[in-house]
Amino acid sequence: MKFTFPHPLAILLFFIAGAAVLTHVIPAGEYDRILDQKTGREVVVANSYNQVDSNPISITQTLVKVPEGIVFGADIVVLILIIGGAFVVIDKTGAFNEGLTSLIHKFEHSKQIVLIFVGGFFVLAGALMNMQEEIVAMVPILIIMAHRLGYSKITAVAISTGCAVIGAAISPMNPFGVLLAQKISDVTPFSGTIFRVIILLIVSVFWISWIIKKGKSSHEITVDTESQKVSLSSRSIIILLLILVTFVIMVYGILELDWGYNEMSALFLVLGLTAGIIGKLGINGTSKAYALGFQEMAFSAVIVGLARSLYLILDEGIIIDTMVYGLFEPLQDLPLAISAVGMTVSQALLHIPVPSNSGQAVLTMPLLSPLSDLIGMSRQVMILCYQYGAMMMDLITPTNGALLAILTAAGVSFNEWIGFCWRPFLIILGISLTAIFTAIFIGL
Repeated sequence: MKFTFPHPLAILLFFIAGAAVLTHVIPAGEYDRILDQKTGREVVVANSYNQVDSNPISITQTLVKVPEGIVFGADIVVLILIIGGAFVVIDKTGAFNEGLTSLIHKFEHSKQIVLIFVGGFFVLAGALMNMQEEIVAMVPILIIMAHRLGYSKITAVAISTGCAVIGAAISPMNPFGVLLAQKISDVTPFSGTIFRVIILLIVSVFWISWIIKKGKSSHEITVDTESQKVSLSSRSIIILLLILVTFVIMVYGILELDWGYNEMSALFLVLGLTAGIIGKLGINGTSKAYALGFQEMAFSAVIVGLARSLYLILDEGIIIDTMVYGLFEPLQDLPLAISAVGMTVSQALLHIPVPSNSGQAVLTMPLLSPLSDLIGMSRQVMILCYQYGAMMMDLITPTNGALLAILTAAGVSFNEWIGFCWRPFLIILGISLTAIFTAIFIGL
């Protein structure tokens, strides 16, 4: 009998129930905290842990914490829904498909340039918006592209999904990954950008080079290029440029105008509505596309809220610091590099039952931030452990629904995918650990 992973929703509900039970079992306790004058943030005082009166969470309180968690993370939930809606609208305009098809015809006899360009696009998309689910609709055109260039179906998945995962995992600006983790950890947004960009370039070049070398089909496939030819209309050019302008405005707003999630949500709302008008979808067509996007992203949004619920239970039960204390004891006498390896591996394993990047950030950052303070690890390095450990697991974990949907659409089995990517995945893990050691050495 084959083992089947429980549904992620069931897993988080189990974790929520388990967290409530833990408030009855784990002694309540707190660390003293002081204000760090240099950083302006509160930090944990080492060796200051003390037990306090327990505050166990009842069944009724646990149930109430589920909607409270979703409300607590409402700004992130809304952002996820609106971005999902906006990109479904853009997909319905045909701008994505036209742009990709036009690229195929322009460089049809320079296949490596096509793969490099397409891979770079998906790395950027992953880095900017954690793109994964949106790729499902692009699979047919990606398969055509791969076949025309003499590459396999796995190449189509690798150059899109693989590059997007790498971009999201190592990004200096992924709002659902590093920016969320930095906000929760009280780390300056976009700090460490240059270091992350360097590592992103190294890993991206390696991954795309591996695809070019290993992804060839066993035989060339001839496709009638004239029948498949699609010209890039001026309307699609405007929409694609509009996407670029939107992300430029978002970055400027976060850096210079102190934008939060609500401002970003408003920006993507404008993007979707404007793209719908330019793409001649009409009011009803744009509205239907938005509604479809809401449906597709609803699960991801709810997962974030449920993860917040878990944190609220642990926080109200006053056991978070006790859990941190338990984690700190075995790490306090270990070399910092070994502690970083342990933290990275733990994040990777946790991502199997909790496949939401943003949900895992919300779940682990409040626990690991004070832990990193205690062991002398910078919070920036701690976030790198989360990025390289958890988010890179989207490349291979069987609980990543977007990956499974893309593989199914491409006609590639999960076993075939693992057979293709396990070696480069291990090499990327080695690069990631080297990057973490370097970050520790240079005092990032």
